[in-house]
Amino acid sequence: MPQTIYILNGPNLNLLGQRQPDIYGHATLDDVAQMCRDTAAEFGVETLLFQSNHEGQIIDSIHEARERAAGIIINPGGYSHSSVAILDALNAFEGPVIEVHVSQIHKRESFRHHSYVSQRADAVMAGFGVQGYGLATRHMGHLLAE
Repeated sequence: MPQTIYILNGPNLNLLGQRQPDIYGHATLDDVAQMCRDTAAEFGVETLLFQSNHEGQIIDSIHEARERAAGIIINPGGYSHSSVAILDALNAFEGPVIEVHVSQIHKRESFRHHSYVSQRADAVMAGFGVQGYGLATRHMGHLLAE
């Protein structure tokens, strides 16, 4: 049975390609899903992409990942800066975690400079646009191959 990477996306990421394209670009979440599937396949790994605008559903997905995933890639969106609950759920996950942000959060408003998720993440990708997901998937593939 192949290993699975959970790719979790928080609030408003369902609007990728539509919302503030000057910041987030024109690629959609479906484009991201395909890029991650293609990259993971190079490592013999599968992906499961999930998006929710609801904190509890993201936490439920992290809990599910404890039993079903070898690693988590997460773009918590605005929950990065506010959710201790997502951090706590990630702390209960034993595999590698990579945090992704489409924009360079450290060049934006000061409240975006802090991420609770970063305290658990093994790596952080910020400012690479949606290509950050592909880079994170490639890095996760290498981590899982070790």
